[in-house]
Amino acid sequence: MSPSPSSNDSTPDPTTSDGESASATDPAFPATRNVIEPGCDRCPALTDGRECISWGTGPLDASVLVVGEAPGRGNPDADRWQGGNWTGKAYTSRHSGRRIRRMLARIGYGDDAYYTNAVKCFPSDPDDPTSNREPAPEERANCRGHLLTEIETVEPDVVLATGKHATKTVLAAEDRHLEGFIDSVLEPVRCDRLGVWLVPILHPSYQDVWIGRLGFEPEEYLEEIRATLEAVRTRSDA
Repeated sequence: MSPSPSSNDSTPDPTTSDGESASATDPAFPATRNVIEPGCDRCPALTDGRECISWGTGPLDASVLVVGEAPGRGNPDADRWQGGNWTGKAYTSRHSGRRIRRMLARIGYGDDAYYTNAVKCFPSDPDDPTSNREPAPEERANCRGHLLTEIETVEPDVVLATGKHATKTVLAAEDRHLEGFIDSVLEPVRCDRLGVWLVPILHPSYQDVWIGRLGFEPEEYLEEIRATLEAVRTRSDA
């Protein structure tokens, strides 16, 4: 889940671990979204705290399906990249949304990736509605059907899970558990029930902290993601 972005959307980010700064050319902003259940109100707390449901975006025949945890609160005053809680489109925040889309474009998947979240609504903190909390287990379970529908519809070669919670959600659909997230990063897992390969990566909001601890320089990390995706897709075609 992405943190709430700065209220000043015109301030460029510093150079980050994707090797570019926010002043670089923006990735394409998604034009449409894949609405599965309009007005879904399965989770009362999420329904009360959200501005709108953040549905998946991208081609329905994409090779890679990118999964985040849940939309952050976002910034309604931002120019265009306000975040899924306001745009209704997954991974459209100024920070995480632009970064992960730019990363995928740089490794050759700019037009071949579908973006969504394990939980489609902003999980607001009841003590501070401007902050997020972790989605509750029942909220993850309620929303899992939407994610499975997206995977069945898109039929990607690879599910690229950004962060621990997204990885746990995908594994839960296989009745499997995550032992240690950092050790799982860039380690492909075959999900036989879903018919896809799962590749966990760092969440874009936190990768600056962790890629060095994994032994990568920024460009090496991007190249490793690209190489892993290509290797897994080759195995899928075999």
